[in-house]
This record gives sequence, C-alpha cells and structure tokens, in this order.
Amino acid sequence: MTTASRLPSAQLTHARLSARALTTGAVAGLVLLLPTVVLAWLVVLASERGGRCLTYGEQCSGVPGGALWACFWASAALGAVALAWPRTRWAPARCGAVVLQWGTQLTLAALILAGA
Repeated sequence: MTTASRLPSAQLTHARLSARALTTGAVAGLVLLLPTVVLAWLVVLASERGGRCLTYGEQCSGVPGGALWACFWASAALGAVALAWPRTRWAPARCGAVVLQWGTQLTLAALILAGA
C-alpha cells in the first residue's frame, strides 16, 4: 500500500495536483534554461559595451565564468533531481528543489545581464 493510497480522496487529489505542478515547474525550468542563457547573451552582445568586449576585449564583464557555469549546472541538476524525486513522497523537498532551480536560473540570467 503506497502513501498516496492511504490519503483521503480530497488530499489525494491535492497531492496529485501538487506533484503535477512541481513536475511541470521542473520540466519548464529545464526546457527554458538554454533559451534563457542564449537570450541573455544576445542582449549583452547587442549592447555597446558587449560589442566593445567582443571586438576589442575592452569593458568586459567582471563576473567570473566559473560563477556562470556553476549556476547553469546547478539549475540543470536541481531540475533533474526534482524530476527524479518520488512524486508523492517528500513533496516539500521537491518544491524546494524546483524553487532553487528557478532561483539559480534567474540568478544566471541576472549575472549574464550584469555584464551588459
């Protein structure tokens, strides 16, 4: 007997809805990770400062590349963990993983845009 089958029907519906919403959030974050990075870099390179950095190597961002890669891989790993986590058990932990996934993804975009 699983944990979900022991819940009353109203709680079971809420648990399934919550699990589905967390899965959707994790998948959306993973799908949008690369487009977010590409769009942020396009915005940076379209600016005057980005053009000077690309052309002459002047006025480039002071954000270390390691921080960008760390945010990228952390976001991808947190999304994978949220998807691999059991759906009905430890829902608060899955929720935390999805929130951290989106937080690191938005931090990554902000760090890239900080170089604009």
